[in-house]
Amino acid sequence: MQAARKKDMPDDPFAQDVLSGLTAKDKWISSKWLYDQAGSQLFEDITQTRDYYPTRTEAAIFRTMMGDLADITGTGGGVAEYGSGASVKTRLLIEAVKPQLYVPLDIAGEFMEEAVAELSEAYPDLAIAPVVADFTQPVTLPDAFNRLERRLGFFPGSTIGNFEAGKAGEFLARVHRTLGDGAYFLVCADLVKDRDVLRRAYDDSDGVTAAFNLNLLTRFNRELGADFDEAAFHHEAVWNEERSRIEMHLVSDKDQSVHIAGQEIDFASGEHIHTENSHKYTPETMREMAEGAGWTVDRVWTDARDWFGVFLLKA
Repeated sequence: MQAARKKDMPDDPFAQDVLSGLTAKDKWISSKWLYDQAGSQLFEDITQTRDYYPTRTEAAIFRTMMGDLADITGTGGGVAEYGSGASVKTRLLIEAVKPQLYVPLDIAGEFMEEAVAELSEAYPDLAIAPVVADFTQPVTLPDAFNRLERRLGFFPGSTIGNFEAGKAGEFLARVHRTLGDGAYFLVCADLVKDRDVLRRAYDDSDGVTAAFNLNLLTRFNRELGADFDEAAFHHEAVWNEERSRIEMHLVSDKDQSVHIAGQEIDFASGEHIHTENSHKYTPETMREMAEGAGWTVDRVWTDARDWFGVFLLKA
């Protein structure tokens, strides 16, 4: 079956990225495109499901370690969060380190606006300077943040696992350059554990993760003029032992052709679109990666089951 009838690529970066992935031999889509406004809200819904343990486990660690964190990093500086600031973890951090400036960075501008409005109401004395950016690429922080003596980066939710192993190290090195010497970076990572626990977390019994993944096709239809039949695909989560990661896929239920951004894409029955990876680490592999990117691991906090790790890195 022919993968696609090639035409000139459109100018829109989203369309270019999607077409590049869908016309590849093994179809794939960058996971960053999962997070439009609807996708971002669905992900927040995932974190509340019974099967998705990372958010609850991470929050429990935070409630026990925030005093220690404030003692190490000091208070009154700046916090730059690589994410929208929508979670309860952001509030725990703000209340512990009491920053004078908070800078959320996220590609989903509308979703971040809502989160910022809620934080502004909760913390009226906190200066907030949101940056709409793809933080998988180089970003520029506000001068007001860069001038602060105490600077803390924050990367919650095990999002570090969405990077390929090499790209995760490159990201850590890039954040090191962005935050500058003397800064701290608080990075959260999901740890290797029972495979059935992992699979359930990424294919929950309530079907929210499936809706999150399938929303990608809804976005293609809405923004790129595609004609995907969402009912002709299903969500699948698989454990890749060799690469120590959970993979999310959209699987075609039949032979079909789809039009998107002026091109026709053919799918065989059972063919996959690889949409996201979630790598699982050990404390040792996280330390090795962080040190390779120029950081020193100052402190590590885990839960009683060693299911999740919070790593404080120092530049």
